[in-house]
Amino acid sequence: MSGMDKAKNKLEELAGMVKEAVGKVTGDTSTENEGKRDQAKSNLKDAGEKVKDAFKKK
Repeated sequence: MSGMDKAKNKLEELAGMVKEAVGKVTGDTSTENEGKRDQAKSNLKDAGEKVKDAFKKK
């Protein structure tokens, strides 16, 4: 996994955490759920990159 992809995924995850927290504080479940989705999407991308790396090493 390239360092740039890893950094992008981490930023997306952090942005999702912020959205989720803002949604909780403001009582906006839509924003809260969007933050959770962003985090999940970031985690899936990260997992996909790790799988690609595993196959490159073989």
